[in-house]
Amino acid sequence: MQYKADTPEEYSNQLPENRRESINKLRQTFLANLPKEMEEVVSYGMLGYVIPHSVYPDDYHCDPKTPLPFINLASQKNHIAIYHLGLHAHTEVRDWFTSEYAKRCKQKLDMGKSCIRFKNIEAIPFDLIGELAAKMSTKEWITIYETAIKNK
Repeated sequence: MQYKADTPEEYSNQLPENRRESINKLRQTFLANLPKEMEEVVSYGMLGYVIPHSVYPDDYHCDPKTPLPFINLASQKNHIAIYHLGLHAHTEVRDWFTSEYAKRCKQKLDMGKSCIRFKNIEAIPFDLIGELAAKMSTKEWITIYETAIKNK
């Protein structure tokens, strides 16, 4: 689901109350754990955590006007989704996350290439998501992006 919002607060305020609390807790988790250079924006109709043009002035290959995306967070129809591009691009991070999730969480991991879906919002492992957010530096994500995606 896409919400019409210009700011993260506008996005959050449109959510149903039961989703708003979890999304806001995830927002705070990302803001507390992501590298300081990253910014929270509304991107692609979702909350986005990006490397702004002031840090990475090169263009993003999909849309040069858009800052380099790293993580998106969305309230979808049947779940909350975290789209972490590093999970798709960095095998070690993906392997670490799937292993840690299995150790810490009772529910089966519902995950695609870069998307983690939480149908049961009561079972979101906020501490693990915080660790995942801190796993990659801004410089490391730029290097991965330029090597694996942009230069193809």
